Amino acid sequence: MEFKFTEQQEMIRDTADAFLAKSSASAAVRSAMVSELGYDPHLWSSITQEMFWQAIHIPEQYGGMGLGYVELVAMLEQMGRYLLCSPFYSTVCLAGNALLVAGTEQQKEKYLPEIVAGSTATLAYTGAKGGWDASAIDVVCEPQGDGFVLNGIYRFVPDGHSVDLLVVAARAPDTQGEAGISLFVLPAATEGITRQWLPTMDQTRKQAQLEFHDVSVDGASVMQAPGRAWPLLEKIIDLATVAISADQLGGSQKTLDSSVEYLQQRVQFGRVIASYQAVKHKAADMMVKVEASRSAVYYAACIADEALQGEALGSQLAEVASIAKAYCSDAYFHNAGSAIQLHGGVGFTAEYDIQLYFKRAKSTETFLGDGAFHRERLACILLDGEAVA
Repeated sequence: MEFKFTEQQEMIRDTADAFLAKSSASAAVRSAMVSELGYDPHLWSSITQEMFWQAIHIPEQYGGMGLGYVELVAMLEQMGRYLLCSPFYSTVCLAGNALLVAGTEQQKEKYLPEIVAGSTATLAYTGAKGGWDASAIDVVCEPQGDGFVLNGIYRFVPDGHSVDLLVVAARAPDTQGEAGISLFVLPAATEGITRQWLPTMDQTRKQAQLEFHDVSVDGASVMQAPGRAWPLLEKIIDLATVAISADQLGGSQKTLDSSVEYLQQRVQFGRVIASYQAVKHKAADMMVKVEASRSAVYYAACIADEALQGEALGSQLAEVASIAKAYCSDAYFHNAGSAIQLHGGVGFTAEYDIQLYFKRAKSTETFLGDGAFHRERLACILLDGEAVA
């Protein structure tokens, strides 16, 4: 198998690079990140109406472009590289994938065209106690007529305070673990939902808390496999994990590029500091981590593409997602920390953007599980595979 971009994929990546270099420059990022909304609506309009990125892997029958996950990941790498402030990840990689994987045909026909038209959405499943596996779900759904009533709190919801549409997970009363989990799709303005922006260390990607107080949903809001939806949700989370790994890859590359640029300009003891052997070694270590991350991410993207088409087993997707996330989390945080060291005393000051990448590195490291979480998960997957064999 040859892992090489096609001409179309190269064009998508280069177009994203050129667009974001202008629209997501330092000044634009700093302006957007200090607002409660967290992004520039005009930029989001350009992304959705001119670039049409939100539709890249949505099937053509729902108004999308019908491309694959590799193309999506190529764009996400550039978004991470430029710290794009937008609801793209929450809309496309969380809620969009949730509809593709677990939505009924009626839900896909209704909501996917809305996303293609520019509506925003997100996925919420982690409860007040935190965590990223099935045990993190603690919002309760109780049957009522042909629907359900939802009560509880979600935290760490990307763009949850501002989106138009919510996909949420909840469990039946007196259940735990992977049992009794259902998925629902509903408008964010549904009565009984209180949304609150939660300021975090990483200002470039907003998070929120959602409180559900006797929120009634009808049968049309219930997604596939009610009460048995954990395997579907796990697949959705794995797809989102591959996507966030691509974001980390782009940021890791940018920390290397910024450091090399600075090292070639900074003069100490009569010579540029890039000429010192110890500095070269640190930059070389950063480059190795970037290239290894790239291999993990794009292999995972190929498996994710097959998974969306039903050609890959869930265990395959889970395995490559955890490999990519574990490595990219460690690599991005290492590179961001090394970049601050290479920048010297100015590295952590607000004047330089490298501190923004350090914060994004830490927030993406913990989001959907850090390296330790995914290495443990990977060990469990491999041990289960050996037991089955």
